[in-house]
Amino acid sequence: MNNKAVVLVGPTASGKTNLSLEIAQDIFEIVSVDSAQVYTYMDIGTGKVSPYHRSLITHYCIDIVNPDYWFTAGDFCREAEHAIQIIQSHGKIPLFVGGTGLYIHAYFYGLAELPKIDSTVKKQLQSELEQKGLKTLYEELLHCDLQWAKRIHPNDTQRILRGLEVYRATGIPITQFLQSGHKKSNLNILMIALDVDRNVLYKRIENRVDEMIRQGFVEEVKNLRAMGYTQELNSQKAIGYLQLHRVLTNELSLNEAIEQIKQETKHYAKRQVTWFKRYKPVWVAPDNIERIKGIISEWLYKK
Repeated sequence: MNNKAVVLVGPTASGKTNLSLEIAQDIFEIVSVDSAQVYTYMDIGTGKVSPYHRSLITHYCIDIVNPDYWFTAGDFCREAEHAIQIIQSHGKIPLFVGGTGLYIHAYFYGLAELPKIDSTVKKQLQSELEQKGLKTLYEELLHCDLQWAKRIHPNDTQRILRGLEVYRATGIPITQFLQSGHKKSNLNILMIALDVDRNVLYKRIENRVDEMIRQGFVEEVKNLRAMGYTQELNSQKAIGYLQLHRVLTNELSLNEAIEQIKQETKHYAKRQVTWFKRYKPVWVAPDNIERIKGIISEWLYKK
């Protein structure tokens, strides 16, 4: 089992965290695969595992950088590699848990190539270029991928369109792809994806956002602003954080922000499902715990 790892993926609010705690027991240590949970001071809005549960089961890749650090897929690969060395030295098996598809892909498959872009995305951008002009598109690029925008000239039509194509198609900045530099892992993996009915999932998302607000999500963002972590930072563009920053700068009402957070999270969940389908994982309902345990056990101990 030295060279094995289990990967538990699924859309946001599908129940990955609770399930991972249920199946980890004394066999696994957990590597979080979440691009927002790497940041300190961002707890409520990222749905981090509680300190209590982290004291019971060791977790990695949580609270490792401050919010003003631009954390990339390459950074994740290095952190995950280090975590695996420690986990294996403990005689445990790595359990990767999370929904950031780019990090999964970067670590296990490498990022040698940029993704293929659907022709509809390209046609839409060409249409916007003609109607709105290059300046408007460059301003959008500044918002979604500041690093790429700074590297190119504001009149570089080809690279502006390329940056926006990648971001609109994947929700991920092109710089994340280009900065990985990681060769794919040699671990033998079992990937399990949580299969939740879309209507059920969307209801869970709505309830989860409401619960985050009740827990003090707005106060968390206020505290981030007080420490100087404002919405210009990449970390603060995460869903929920960006909208609440806009509430605190009087650009949105709280009700408008909550509705936007719910809608953006649903869109993100849909993209996650599409992303994970490419790996042909074992799809299982999250409440079918015994089946999941059986699949894992059979895979770990088969000759």
